[in-house]
Amino acid sequence: MRVKPVYFLLLAVLLASCGEYNKILKSTDKDVKYTYAKKYFEEGKYSRSITLLEELVPFFKGTAKAEESLYLLGQSYYNSKDYLSATEMFSTYYNTYPKGEYAEPALFYAAYGLYLDSPDAKLDQTKTYKAIVEFQRYMEEYPQSERSEQAKNYMFELQEKLAHKELLAAQLYLNLGNYMGNNYESAVITAREAMKSYPFSKYNEEYQMIILRARFEYAERSTLGTQPGRYRMVLDEYFNYKNTFPNGKYMSEADKYYKKAQSKIDVLPS
Repeated sequence: MRVKPVYFLLLAVLLASCGEYNKILKSTDKDVKYTYAKKYFEEGKYSRSITLLEELVPFFKGTAKAEESLYLLGQSYYNSKDYLSATEMFSTYYNTYPKGEYAEPALFYAAYGLYLDSPDAKLDQTKTYKAIVEFQRYMEEYPQSERSEQAKNYMFELQEKLAHKELLAAQLYLNLGNYMGNNYESAVITAREAMKSYPFSKYNEEYQMIILRARFEYAERSTLGTQPGRYRMVLDEYFNYKNTFPNGKYMSEADKYYKKAQSKIDVLPS
């Protein structure tokens, strides 16, 4: 099989590139290394720029290159999708140089890195809470910035993720029912607290419906003596749902709970 000349050309370029990089790594000239760190960054070779900058940033501390090298390291981590390290570098930059040349984008990207690293709603949301705090901090520091509206939108998106996590928790309690305790009440409490914490969430109708379902299921499984009072709680939650969501997507289901609860109240002793 004949090997195409272009293959040898690419191989030669690759070997030359590796040779150049290894030579730079061994160099003792910090300025030369910094020149190549910026060159590799511009070429999109972020792992190379990171390796060089990790060595240079401590060395440049207190010099004219300190700010730029630290910010460039943060950007290198960010572009290589190591958002945790990027956030650390951007936060270090902002806390060290709050009035620095790159302070505004550093604070934004510190939050944005956490936003990108925020996990699925089913997982621990520590990073999500941190990202919200950082976006709030950014908007307080730079309310007129062109990125301020972006920060607000990202923060709302993260809050919706937290609201979704609360919805999953409330649904889990509802599904557990009376298993090892009154999980119906836990479902109600979780949903109510979520509605207070996230009053503008798109999940508010789901919260209210979980409360109604939990009240009905608990009444159904209660003793005869406690059922009248618990079915009245079903009626209360039915009207809460109906008044809040008169055209709600669960209206037909809610009507069934109302009719069943009312029929039970009519025949049960007071």
